[in-house]
Amino acid sequence: MTSVSVAQVRFLYDSARKWFTLVSAVVCPATFVINAPFGRFAQKGDGLLLFDGRKSWMVMEIVSPLMFMYTFLFSPLSPGNTASMKQKILAAAYLIHYANRAIVSPLRTPSRSKAHVVVPMSGILFNIFNGSLLGTYVASTTTRDYLNSIGTVFYVGLALWAAGFVGNIIHDEILLNLRRKVKANAEREDTTEDSSTRKDKGEHYAIPYGLLYKYISYPNYFCEWMEWLGFALAASPVPRISIQVISATLASKEAFLAFLYGPPASFASTLTPPWIFLLNEVVLMFPRAYKGHQWYHERFGESYPKDRKIVVPFVL
Repeated sequence: MTSVSVAQVRFLYDSARKWFTLVSAVVCPATFVINAPFGRFAQKGDGLLLFDGRKSWMVMEIVSPLMFMYTFLFSPLSPGNTASMKQKILAAAYLIHYANRAIVSPLRTPSRSKAHVVVPMSGILFNIFNGSLLGTYVASTTTRDYLNSIGTVFYVGLALWAAGFVGNIIHDEILLNLRRKVKANAEREDTTEDSSTRKDKGEHYAIPYGLLYKYISYPNYFCEWMEWLGFALAASPVPRISIQVISATLASKEAFLAFLYGPPASFASTLTPPWIFLLNEVVLMFPRAYKGHQWYHERFGESYPKDRKIVVPFVL
């Protein structure tokens, strides 16, 4: 079997880094119009294209930590590199998050709506790219050298990650408890109703309250963004954004095509996988939060708190 050179791995890494960013940027506007078919926007029926919500979630999410572990352990950009303690801490943070996201949380969820096949398939593809890019980056000698050169920033980022992780779990738990309560009440109603008046079975929803739910409809999203902002701060320098370069790229069709089909290594060289992941989280989750916020108002009308923002307290 022919081995792959570091140069070839670098080309694949930069290509994945480039297209993972650009495709998400293109998908974002579409998700303001098209609802992802899972959760409260799941399609009804028992078609062949619908899968068990809990199982499909676990299958697609477990891909990310598996890809991360593989690329972190084999360190394709830096063969033979021995990970430092800070690199191992970052790896542990990533794996802890996905242990909860892929295994603990879905097992504790009382129910999940069926998901259309497009959801687990797109989730698997996303997690292959994301897990591989992050594992490769965190294990590299470039990251090791950067982490050795910083002090306070690493620990501030790690503290922000921990606060976001705990906040995400707490606000998810509020939703889980609410779902358990509403589901139990609905089941009691089903046992007392006459078969001719019984409502269609399905997911049941109520208005969540407590902690950041006082201010925003999606505090679990906000806390997850805070979590990965902290991870990015701990793992990588903040990307440098040049307004002049962006303006020049968009100045003409020719300039844009040259950018689009240019060498992958020249694409936003300071935009590393931790920041790409944060960017993807925001652009892919905000449209769903926006649509979900509208859904809450449509579903509950005047009962829904009018002062709640969507996903950032007091701002957005």
